[in-house]
Amino acid sequence: MAVFTPIELSEISPWISQHFNIGEATDIRGIHGGIENSNFFLDTIQKGKTQEYVLTIFERLSAEQLPYYLELMRHLANKGIPVPKPIENHQGEILFSLKGKPAAIVSKLPGISRLQPAAKHCALVGEMLAKMHLAGKDFPQSQENLRSLGWWQQTIPLVLPHVNSSQKYLLTNELATQEAFFASSNYDALPQGASHCDLFRDNVLFDPNSSNDPREDQLGGFFDFYFAGTDKWLFDLAVTVNDWCLADNKQDLDLARCDALLQAYQAIRPLTKEEHASWPLMMRAAALRFWVSRLWDFYLPRNAQMLTPHDPSHFERILLSRRSL
Repeated sequence: MAVFTPIELSEISPWISQHFNIGEATDIRGIHGGIENSNFFLDTIQKGKTQEYVLTIFERLSAEQLPYYLELMRHLANKGIPVPKPIENHQGEILFSLKGKPAAIVSKLPGISRLQPAAKHCALVGEMLAKMHLAGKDFPQSQENLRSLGWWQQTIPLVLPHVNSSQKYLLTNELATQEAFFASSNYDALPQGASHCDLFRDNVLFDPNSSNDPREDQLGGFFDFYFAGTDKWLFDLAVTVNDWCLADNKQDLDLARCDALLQAYQAIRPLTKEEHASWPLMMRAAALRFWVSRLWDFYLPRNAQMLTPHDPSHFERILLSRRSL
């Protein structure tokens, strides 16, 4: 994704050979698109066979926070959920230091993104999201979603000086609504566990099985777990629906996509009565989370190679749409 810490093949090659049993590094390429970490495709060759990995240098997360994400991926991969699996070094470690920053290498999933998903793709995502939630029930570690209510309360005052009066009202009014929701008995009763919390279209791959026909796609896997946390599963579902099930106007819900995703999810894990009652407010919570995040990245950016901040107004429009449900 974004590259804040550049690295060359001449630097990474001896480091890979010294610390890992994945062969010789033959190429490294920065990945464009995100805004949190420095990400690279890493190619290696071992006994004549080429392998592909993803190297991440973490720019915001601390070494103390990172074991949760990496161990969660390892746990889910061992349960058969298609997610990147962290690669161990010679000492059996999956978290290490590179250029003075925490870093990890994970397996690269097969497939391609479908940025214009059909209902079939939404159903595949909903089914696997439910399976992922259940597979994580016995994950022993817990770490709060670092971009939840407490972060909104800290960040909204920082972005308010940069927005107009109607946006200030919307931010403060919605925050107050969410504070009341999070303090409610309904919210407290919602089931929770390990959640992805960022399952957008560009964080899912589909394997076309040698066919270019999207109707033949199978799910390749979920990746980019570095916003994951122990949270309400309904929040994870709402984040996913808000991106995957958009109508052509990019703000309202497409009913065919939405029905396909929710029905597939509930075929694996039916929602509780508290979840049904909380759905409208949780959809708003999911929209607010990403509007605040994009405002923060847009108005308070960091320098990075290949960095393209997302348009904050996208989630402002989604929030307005969800408030009208």
